[in-house]
Amino acid sequence: MTIISTTPRQTVQAQFPDGRVFEGPKGTTLEAFIQIAQPTAKGKIVAALKNGKLRELSHQLQEDAVVIPVATESSDGVRIYRRSLSFLMIAAAAELFPGHTITIHHSMPFGGYYCEWDDKSLLTDENLHRLKTRMKELVAANLPISQVRIPLDEALTLFQNTGDLEKAKLFARRRKDYLTVYELNGVRDYFHGFMVPSTGYLDLFDIRRYNDGFIMQFPRRQQPDALQPFEDEPRLARVFHDYENWLRIMGVPSVTGLNDGIENGRLQEIILVAEALHARQLANIASEIDGRRPNVKIVLISGPTSAGKTTFSKRLAIQLMALGMAPITISLDDYFVDRDLTPRDENGDFDFEALEAVDVKLFRQHLQQLLNGETITQPRYNFHTGQREWGGTLSIGPDQILLIEGIHGLNPALVEGIAPEALYRIFISAFTQLNLDKHNRVPTTDTRLLRRIVRDAAHRGYTAADTIGRWASVRRGEKRHIFPHQNNADVF
Repeated sequence: MTIISTTPRQTVQAQFPDGRVFEGPKGTTLEAFIQIAQPTAKGKIVAALKNGKLRELSHQLQEDAVVIPVATESSDGVRIYRRSLSFLMIAAAAELFPGHTITIHHSMPFGGYYCEWDDKSLLTDENLHRLKTRMKELVAANLPISQVRIPLDEALTLFQNTGDLEKAKLFARRRKDYLTVYELNGVRDYFHGFMVPSTGYLDLFDIRRYNDGFIMQFPRRQQPDALQPFEDEPRLARVFHDYENWLRIMGVPSVTGLNDGIENGRLQEIILVAEALHARQLANIASEIDGRRPNVKIVLISGPTSAGKTTFSKRLAIQLMALGMAPITISLDDYFVDRDLTPRDENGDFDFEALEAVDVKLFRQHLQQLLNGETITQPRYNFHTGQREWGGTLSIGPDQILLIEGIHGLNPALVEGIAPEALYRIFISAFTQLNLDKHNRVPTTDTRLLRRIVRDAAHRGYTAADTIGRWASVRRGEKRHIFPHQNNADVF
């Protein structure tokens, strides 16, 4: 081995996952390297991992790095696309309809955001066509989306002038005297997360009228190269409408409203009102179940992981008891097969979301025995050992009703042979969230992930790293095994 003296290189190297290495001048962007390398990916490449850290494509390399492209088939990639598309829409609307604001309310299950104008008179087919056309023009122009660092006072004035008062109030608490905003075609705004480098990346979208607003549709990560067919779900729309009314009643339309409530000493009041609204909803469901008695003998409660199924079941049981019923709760989790029998997904990971992870045969047998007045010995699944254990015995009387909660509660295969009129189905999930401001929201999946981290650590022996590492597999399983059955529900 020979060691020689040399001068520092004025170049940097980018190594890609397939082993290829490309070299360019210091300051070359990740976008330039990726355009030369042309790595294969499903969907659009919108960002990259540089030495394991997520970076925008506009990031300039100053040292050698391992570069892993991030495409819209990934969670990070699709979020960057959606966030950038939101800015594109806001920039186009600011040009066409100055002085008016658009609020991005919530996501749609087929891939999209439901949005509303501050002035309902703007909601016309002609204006939506103008908005979509201008967005397409900006995409064709491939304009840069750049970061601009401005004094905090200037940013606060910007938000106040554009009607984004929630954002102005939030950043008024910021300790640093500057803020980095994004700029597109002269329009500036702040977003919590990265963007694509230019509008040319955002060519896949649609704008369609819906209820009192419109939907900005975008691709989902499962099919990043196509838009999903539009699927109207009036019951889900009703959930969001009711939730908006709840926020109005509580006086917390956004995080800013919650902060104001805390400062004004209203936190306990907000909690009590939220609990009362939830209790009223549970009471209405219990009344509907009571109205279907004596036919209904089984209430199936389903939803994705960490949606609150167990807590909901306990509270519904109390409401049913208040109506004279004697509910008994059974958790489908106790019917998991032993861990070594659990099916695995395409990556070799345990697929706990698959129906085959449940001992369906034993569950059906126990269900029929209970309905026939027989006594069963209840299984208990030990999440620490991954083994089934056995608990006490159980039987039900003629006036009792079974509450069965679990992710597969709405799968028809679970209750084959049971008369449909004997069933009442409920689908629950964390559909809603408290938005940060008019344009930034915390995805409900993030809320569920946080809840699962806490639950798994407290009750199932998993670390936070374990839960986060399995989250992608969990989400795939939900889309395959849980969400396809949600429309079987009697109530959302």
